[in-house]
Amino acid sequence: MTEWSEATDAHAEAADRLLEAARSGKPCAPVRETLPSGSAETGYAVQEINTRRALDEGRRLVGRKIGLTSTAVQRQLGVDRPDFGMLFADMAYLDGLPVPTGRFLQPRVEAEVALVLGSDLEGGPFTVADVIRAVDFVLPAIEIVDSRIAGWDITLVDTIADNASSGAFVLGNTPASLRGLELRLAGMTMNRRGQEVSTGAGAACLGHPLNAAVWLADALGRTDFPLRAGDVVLTGALGPMVDVEPGDAFEAHIEGLGSVRTVFS
Repeated sequence: MTEWSEATDAHAEAADRLLEAARSGKPCAPVRETLPSGSAETGYAVQEINTRRALDEGRRLVGRKIGLTSTAVQRQLGVDRPDFGMLFADMAYLDGLPVPTGRFLQPRVEAEVALVLGSDLEGGPFTVADVIRAVDFVLPAIEIVDSRIAGWDITLVDTIADNASSGAFVLGNTPASLRGLELRLAGMTMNRRGQEVSTGAGAACLGHPLNAAVWLADALGRTDFPLRAGDVVLTGALGPMVDVEPGDAFEAHIEGLGSVRTVFS
């Protein structure tokens, strides 16, 4: 296990509940009811059980997503730090090509800055210079967030246990260098079938997307799952999440990075 709390029967029961919800397509009751505490460490112990199951099944870990980077959402859940979840290769969809809506239970979309690493970030603590040096290129991204918990009735421990409410992700196809980018001021607009539905900027993500990346590198650097070269890091939402309906088409534009599109079949 990692530095997070050791797994117990309660953690395993919560992990089983979330896995069954994902496999059956039927949302489950909140897992906080089965767990000994509502701490982040408890949530990560549950998350790790299903992470290891996924790896044992042959799924390939390709990155991480950072959540709770908005101060408003942190206040809503009563926390003062972000959280993270695992990204697997089978969660990635291609820019502009159909995404099967039926794969998800309660999907929502949000626009984010994605960092792709060119070197490992193991150990730590890290400075922002360390992270900048490790970033190979930057892409616009749409994260499809999802909850296995009915009605999005979540607390901190629920969302962390549920892989930080991860669903899938779509990356843009034109890589950009960090050199010369001012991500803090980069404006974002997201349209649904041409109608604006979400706006924001890099500053909404812990003040700067690189701040979120430094936090993640520090959180993972001394665990069993440090960030590795080639990993994708979704740094957090730049604007409000938007609910998804079958047939929806979204395009997100981030200043300096271009656009990314997703279409729900």
